[in-house]
Amino acid sequence: MSKSVNEVTKESWVLDTFPEWGTYLNEEIESEAVKEGTFAMWWLGCTGIWLKSHEGTNILCDLWCGTGKRTHGNGMMKKGHQMMRMSGVQKMQPNLRTQPFVIDPFEVKNVDALVVTHIHSDHLDINTAAAVHQNCPEAKFVGPKEVVNTWLKWGIPEEKTIVVKPGDEVKIKDINVVALEAFDRTALVTCEDPEVTLKDKLPQDMDQIAVNYLFETTGGSLYHAGDSHYSNMFAKHGNEHKIDVCLGAYGENPRGITDKVTSVDMLRMAESLNAKVVIPVHYDIWANFMADPKEITEIWKFKKDRLKYEFKPYIWQVGGKFTYPTNKDDLEFNFYRGFEDAFSVENDTPFPSFL
Repeated sequence: MSKSVNEVTKESWVLDTFPEWGTYLNEEIESEAVKEGTFAMWWLGCTGIWLKSHEGTNILCDLWCGTGKRTHGNGMMKKGHQMMRMSGVQKMQPNLRTQPFVIDPFEVKNVDALVVTHIHSDHLDINTAAAVHQNCPEAKFVGPKEVVNTWLKWGIPEEKTIVVKPGDEVKIKDINVVALEAFDRTALVTCEDPEVTLKDKLPQDMDQIAVNYLFETTGGSLYHAGDSHYSNMFAKHGNEHKIDVCLGAYGENPRGITDKVTSVDMLRMAESLNAKVVIPVHYDIWANFMADPKEITEIWKFKKDRLKYEFKPYIWQVGGKFTYPTNKDDLEFNFYRGFEDAFSVENDTPFPSFL
């Protein structure tokens, strides 16, 4: 039904438009019947993942429903920001959000656990926590100590939370969630109090603020590296665990900053983990860290025969589904294009040459 321009407001526009995909992806995930011997997952933007097992267990990891910069402000970095601490920058970071919201958090259903890798706000999100808490009363909230402390401040009941540290395992129905060491040096220089000086002090305990996860399903395993940088310890994780698919926070680091894994180190990570598939994530979300993921594929092609790589890269798209092992050899995702039923009924044009 048409509206009058006098009835349209900023509030009505927001409610009519966001999230941009409405419940399209919510419906797809809910209706997906995962085949035996496989697991399915959907990329929700940044490092946000929805994981679903053959048995119907649903785990939501690192879903972020916030925004980056929305105004130029005074043009200066917030005092004490981790990027300022890292490299002594003063000008504002131009980190605009570049991806649409592909899922409606307040329409989520059947989530068995919200699992978060670390303390940064583009992974630990109050909107996601609220939606899961309200819609899925039985869901567990799993994270390292400081992540759980944040949930408690937001009002998540303590009995719903599970604190994990490297070496811990949590059973979420048929999925075994293994917490492993994280290698996120940016998290180590994150401190909310701008008056606190970190120089010449011992660093924070990484195990309390960040962990990586291995999700073990009956159809295979998924390693989620959160925002970890490259570490030689990936080889230890690869020795100790069977890892089928690994996700890494890929991006093009601005001058003077090391916050994301580069294309070469994405390949090193996959090789060290003994993974079968490596998937870059996170490069999609920030305007100032965007990178071309096909760079990973091209370098893989250049090296794979000489170095005898036993894994393949997979270039995903936000909102897309990946099923292991069904898609393990695909290299690249594309959305369903439709129109396979063209001319299944008589078309209606003024005359054939119109086409």
